Amino acid sequence: MIAGLDGLRFSHWQVELRPDGVLVLSFDREGESVNTFAQDVLIELEALLERLALDAPKALVLRSAKQKGFIAGADIREFAEFDRKGTIGDSIRRGQQAFQRLAELPCPTVSAIHGFCMGGGTEISLACDYRIASSDPSTRIGLPEVKLGIYPGWGGSVRLPRLVGAPAAMDVMLTGRTLSASSAKAMGVVDKVVEPALLVDEAARLALEGRERPFRQRFLGWITNTWPVRQVLAPVLVKQVARKARKEHYPAPYALIETWRRSGGGIQSRLSAERKSVVKLAGTPTARNLTRVFFLQERLKGLGGKEPHGIAHVHVVGAGVMGGDIAAWSAYKGFQVTLQDREQKYIDGALARAQDLFAKKVRDEAKRPEVAARLKSDLAGEGIPGADLVIEAIIEQAQAKRELYATVEPRLEPDALLTSNTSSIPLEELTGHIARPARFAGLHYFNPVALMPLVEIVRHDAMDPQTEQRLAAFCKALDKLPVPVAGTPGFLVNRLLFPYMLEAALAYSEGIPGPVIDRAAVKYGMPMGPIELIDTVGLDVAYGVGQELAPFLGLSIPPALANPPEQGRRGKKDGQGLYAWERTDKGSKPKKPEVPKDYKAPDDLEDRLILPLLNEAVAALHDGVVEDADLLDAGVIFGTGYAPFRGGPIQTIRETGVDALLARLESLRAKHGDRFAPRPGWDNPALRQAG
Repeated sequence: MIAGLDGLRFSHWQVELRPDGVLVLSFDREGESVNTFAQDVLIELEALLERLALDAPKALVLRSAKQKGFIAGADIREFAEFDRKGTIGDSIRRGQQAFQRLAELPCPTVSAIHGFCMGGGTEISLACDYRIASSDPSTRIGLPEVKLGIYPGWGGSVRLPRLVGAPAAMDVMLTGRTLSASSAKAMGVVDKVVEPALLVDEAARLALEGRERPFRQRFLGWITNTWPVRQVLAPVLVKQVARKARKEHYPAPYALIETWRRSGGGIQSRLSAERKSVVKLAGTPTARNLTRVFFLQERLKGLGGKEPHGIAHVHVVGAGVMGGDIAAWSAYKGFQVTLQDREQKYIDGALARAQDLFAKKVRDEAKRPEVAARLKSDLAGEGIPGADLVIEAIIEQAQAKRELYATVEPRLEPDALLTSNTSSIPLEELTGHIARPARFAGLHYFNPVALMPLVEIVRHDAMDPQTEQRLAAFCKALDKLPVPVAGTPGFLVNRLLFPYMLEAALAYSEGIPGPVIDRAAVKYGMPMGPIELIDTVGLDVAYGVGQELAPFLGLSIPPALANPPEQGRRGKKDGQGLYAWERTDKGSKPKKPEVPKDYKAPDDLEDRLILPLLNEAVAALHDGVVEDADLLDAGVIFGTGYAPFRGGPIQTIRETGVDALLARLESLRAKHGDRFAPRPGWDNPALRQAG
């Protein structure tokens, strides 16, 4: 043993001296299944490194002792607590100091990465001399802090640009995307990729033998960080970011670029600039709300539990866009899937779309046939008797669905679940003729299935709680986020989205140009405008949902959605709707008409669009559509893309103020009519609590 470590006991770190003189330092956070950096972990690490600096081994290899993953990053729970106490600056300083001690050790250091390596895990690896990664598909390396409204603050934003060059480093940090081991090697983030079983031995060899990085990488790391190049490159990066995120909504990417642009000098000077910038960002509403969204996401993930779902074979009835895509995604995620429709041509179309999905998602061509083989055409419904889960995704008509259930249910095994992908029909309209209502539920996906993370599990009074639990576990296996909702019309997401889309359609019918309406919503923070959204969902679907929801919500339907669309004019899927659509290499995009330069949008347009959504959120919470305000915010963010930096509709109400919003609703009511009357529930104490 190294003399300086004799007799010391550590809670989170294990040390082992190999016969070749390399010290293996293993991170194993006590009491946790996943490695994250908390303050006690960093304090212990700093003490350990202080001893090693005095009596250094030949080399040091940093690894994880956990079976699952390397390091997930900082402990976000603790980070949020420090924000409440106002001590984030101290916590960031401690992380920077610990990692800098590692960087200054008088011996070679190697980070041996297997599994997920995120945030602080990547930052401590960057403080090492070398990095080696396992070739296992689970190995992913990233700096996703921008998704929490900050950026790497433990030296990552200082070290990565000088390791791989500023353009590549900024791409990783500004997007928060993760890299596979091979991509990280190609970029220069890691020096070597090996089989998992060889990881520690090869890390020790790399530490002892060393490796000179390619000249091109060293040159880029130098030239792209010189003062003149930083001044030229920074505005280019700002323009790229501005295409995707507004500065007032998401300040972190802009702060990262600006701090990098103006910060020079030695390592301590650059670390100090990084720390001051990140501390300032951590106190912004955006960072606090994005941290809240992180916890909401973790809560939804947790609903899947740890119990097995008992589902191996999924049978989907309806091979339209939704049904076909649900089937394809289920097959991609490892389930055996049979797909049924009334005519083979519909199934064939879905299978062709599935091949496109597999080509995008399964990078290894040799594995694609195995994935594709899990999805089978089943015109006659022969897969029903062997299915563990049946998902109905046919036309949005209650009678058609009931007739289908009458033919499907008698053929099911006793434990099989029957579900509907209905987007708006109250479940009480569907359960009347179900023989086993305990095993029937709504399972509502969102379009496009491959991109939208949310699935609504729709409850009804006769449903068995075990049915809900199995479906939540199934969603977890699909990498989807389940949210349990009441089976009332529109459930949660469509109930809130419908008044927003309806008001947009009414504004459109009044002559306000579609692009102007869309711009107002995007400026607020929505991922796309409501006119474009109507076309994307489909005017046929919007019409059908309107027939269900308008009477329930007491709303009239504007001319744009009052009648079923003409043939070939359903929106994006037909190439023509409220907008014309053109195909590009990246899919279809709308051809929005030019708006006269002197056109001035109405001052109250944003309120007209957004306040109906907030108003209905209050009513849905009042009616018990979801169990609490957090689940409502989670469902709307992950089901609609509602401005994450605002933290959800209820969080928006809390931050804006109930009284201020009621006054704005009354102003709209006076000008535009009773549809803006406050809905029941504005006296709910949850609307005034801190989020």
